Amino acid sequence: MPINYPENQIHESLAAEVCKPLPTRRTIFNNGMTVLAFTLTSLALLPLASVLIEILRQGLPRLKPEVFVSLPAPVGVTDIPDGFGNAIMGTLIMVGVASLISIPIGLMTGIFLSEVGKGTAMGNGIRFFTSILTGIPSIIAGVFAYGVIVLTFQGFSAIAGGFALAVIMLPIVALTTEEALKLVPTSQRLASAALGANHFQTTRIIVAAAVPAITTGILLAVARAAGETAPLLFTALFSQVWPEGLFNPTPALSVYIFNNATTPYTDKNQMAWTAAVVLVGLVLCISILSRLVFRRR
Repeated sequence: MPINYPENQIHESLAAEVCKPLPTRRTIFNNGMTVLAFTLTSLALLPLASVLIEILRQGLPRLKPEVFVSLPAPVGVTDIPDGFGNAIMGTLIMVGVASLISIPIGLMTGIFLSEVGKGTAMGNGIRFFTSILTGIPSIIAGVFAYGVIVLTFQGFSAIAGGFALAVIMLPIVALTTEEALKLVPTSQRLASAALGANHFQTTRIIVAAAVPAITTGILLAVARAAGETAPLLFTALFSQVWPEGLFNPTPALSVYIFNNATTPYTDKNQMAWTAAVVLVGLVLCISILSRLVFRRR
């Protein structure tokens, strides 16, 4: 026969159990795990912090307003401003081309995977190949763009560079869009259907609700593309002048860093560090912007 305790007695015993100090062994285990987690986290952040500190230490002394509006100066010439404004402009152009190609296709792919092809053989196949694309080395994307664009048009160009970056951005945009749409509660879909909305109208409402998370994924993909170097070596090449159109060799900030870091001239090595500061700052700004967008959700 069950024993019925008074309700206030149950509450007092539960409160006493909750307020009771943990056993010594459990307290030692918890503190030890906390110290271990803190130590391992510090070890994981140590290489990142070291790289960031070295970039700032080497690059900040030459970071002046003139580097943003000047062309690279010839080796040994010190009486003219030395900068990489053309590389910054070229990076923005190629990332813009890549965004125009990858964002619409990635959005439609993500919507199809989440709202139309969910659970179907076609949807599973597209998701499988999209996941594989996220893991391919960026240099493979560059070689692919070289074969498709450079050999076809017989020349290096911003279009070829943007196409290579689009190949890298596309799976990121598609998968983040799918995950963002999955975060929308099912009750919102049911409510839309209960009000008489058709499938297209319901999808439009779901996409509107997931816009902040989708925007975050797009900005992360843009940040990834802005820092890529290997694909641009096969597609956009480089030039020492301002970008002259979409079908001509175009400079990029990441390629500028690679070229200057591998030369034997000390001045050019220092400019590579300064360009690295600008590139890290650009990626950091995009990441912060994506966080701010996500927090508004």
